[in-house]
Amino acid sequence: MELESKVALMSNALTSAGIGIIYQDASLSFIFAENLPSPFKANFAPGGRDTDLYGAEQANQLKERKTSLLASGAADNVQVELIVDGETRTYELKMQRVGTPDAYGVLSVISDVTETRHREKVLKSLLRELSHRSKNLLAIIQGIATQTARNTLSLDNFLVKFRGRLQSLSHSQDLITDSSWRGAYFFELAEKQFAPYWPENRSSPPIFGENAHLTPNAAVHLGLALHELIINSASYGAIAAGTGSISLDCRLVQATGKRTIEIVWMEKLDKIPEIHDLAETSFGKTVLERVVPSSVNGRSDFKIGDGRIEYHLSIPESEFELRTVASKL
Repeated sequence: MELESKVALMSNALTSAGIGIIYQDASLSFIFAENLPSPFKANFAPGGRDTDLYGAEQANQLKERKTSLLASGAADNVQVELIVDGETRTYELKMQRVGTPDAYGVLSVISDVTETRHREKVLKSLLRELSHRSKNLLAIIQGIATQTARNTLSLDNFLVKFRGRLQSLSHSQDLITDSSWRGAYFFELAEKQFAPYWPENRSSPPIFGENAHLTPNAAVHLGLALHELIINSASYGAIAAGTGSISLDCRLVQATGKRTIEIVWMEKLDKIPEIHDLAETSFGKTVLERVVPSSVNGRSDFKIGDGRIEYHLSIPESEFELRTVASKL
């Protein structure tokens, strides 16, 4: 191929790759350039200098790097920032010494790395968030394991209760992960918690009220509270007996001038069983009365007696939002 054809092919390749080049002589004066990004084109002229393209401060830094490169021959990479249409864009310069000892120069290969750097920043932010959430989740699991062990007398009993609580946590985490860590809707969360224990021959679980969208923190802890209520009902209460009634309601209320939602569990029985999982010293009762309300900055009220098990949990507006999703009547 003739030289002219080769040059044309190289020019097309640079354009397709989004790469520009600048060649400077040993005095760092511009000699020629090819396929420069638009903000460089306007200010480039043969005989010009780095100040024309990058401004005085960045040009001084580049002068030091390029002078060192000319002396040592070691290639160097540097990033510069330019304001383009009111937006800061980042360009990477891959610099190398070219030519012969009597006529060295600096060749800079320029590429726009703004989007790449943005993706890297987003990824780092996501990894930090994932690390934070993972530590919180591990702390919750450790707390569940410790408290379950304290309130069980045999290994078999511990394993049954611990696995159930882990499964509950897993159900909540599935919803949170599916939403890209934005949280979970109340109806879906409650249905997930009911699913392993609700009889197949019955109609759908009795979930009513506002379908509030809960933060990841509120979803995890409300899931734990619902698990304790549901597993007790499935073992000793209305679900196990097939009699009585259960309702789970999410109500929007005003408390001290601020919006809150109140989660209300109402379980009616002919007679409260003498043995159940929500006794005075049980972990389940601790979860309902202390762990969950504390974790969501809310309040709770738990009562057993007069043929009913009743639980109220208030969740402040910082832990939920009401989106345009229909309520269940």
